[in-house]
Parts: sequence; C-alpha cells; structure tokens
Amino acid sequence: MNNRTTRLARRFRGLLPVVIDVETSGLNPATDALLEIAAVLLKMDEGGKFHRQQTVAYHVEPFQGARLEQEALEINGIDPFSPLRLAIPESQALYRIFAAVRKQLEETACYRAVLVGHNAWFDLNFILAATKRAGIRYHPFHTFTTFDTASLSALTLGETVLARAARRARVSFDIQQAHSAIYDAERTAELFCHIANRLTI
Repeated sequence: MNNRTTRLARRFRGLLPVVIDVETSGLNPATDALLEIAAVLLKMDEGGKFHRQQTVAYHVEPFQGARLEQEALEINGIDPFSPLRLAIPESQALYRIFAAVRKQLEETACYRAVLVGHNAWFDLNFILAATKRAGIRYHPFHTFTTFDTASLSALTLGETVLARAARRARVSFDIQQAHSAIYDAERTAELFCHIANRLTI
C-alpha cells in the first residue's frame, strides 16, 4: 500500500467519499422511479488534495408500477420511455455503479464508501430503495452516514443552493445543464473537493 493510498484511507478513517447524483420521477423513493444515476470517483494527489478521477453514469428504466410525476419530469427534462436514452434496468445500473465503487475501495484500502451529495439524504434514500427492489444484499455505501455538500457549503461558503455554492467556490455552473445526473454530480464533486481541500488536516 503506497503513501497516497494510506493517506486517502486515513483521511476519513477508512471511509471513501463517492459523489452521487440521481434524477427521479418524484420525491418518494418507495414509489417514484430512479431515472438517472451518476457516480464520481475521487482521487487524492501526493499533496493530499482531492480531484475528480472518473465518472460512471447510466440512464435507468422506470421500475414496473413506478409513479411518474409530470412536474418532476418537466424539471429534469427526461422522457422516461425515449429509446434514445438507452436506459438499462435499475438492477444493472446499481450493479455496475457498485462494482466501480468496490474496485476503488480495494485500491484505496478503505472499508466503506460514504455518499457525497447535495442534499445527500435524497440520493441515498433512492439508492437504498432501488437496492432493495433489486434484491441486492450487499452494497458498498454506508447506510446512514453521508457527506452533504449543502450543509458543508452553508458552513464554509454561506450558501446552500448548489449553483450559488459552486460559484462562490469558483466552480463553473451552467444552469441550463443542471438537473442532469452527470452534470450535477460532477459540479458537486468539484464543490466537495474545494471544501475538503480547504479543510485538509
């Protein structure tokens, strides 16, 4: 295990931060569809600073019987049944995301992933609900601990809205691209890196 790996494993006492963003057909993880999921894996350089490493993302088919709220679909601009989405079942999307996270856990000697998200409880609850529907017994994420960039931004930047916090941190943010899982996850990752790097111990 090299020094960089040791440093990352020790940074959060064995927890590996993984940035997640989901787009959904509503606010209820038990009844509403998971439509997009993006995970941004982070790396730590020799100076102990975090950077984006890799983005893994999928369009997801609504599960059978899912509620599709028109208001939510208008906000994220997703047509759940468009063939152009090349969507896959949520079980496949989760398996692939989890596989990428497990690989990084092994590479970094961390024992558990912790979800980083803007209002992270929302993303975590949808992940947990989809995992249950898929019958996946083990997943790599801590089931209740999260790193919430909305809270972290309030403490360090005086902002809670993602776009405003990003701009305060000098992270570019195009409101026209917002509400895409990939775009929001990558901007959240940049924001988290900015905050974590300021607070490096």
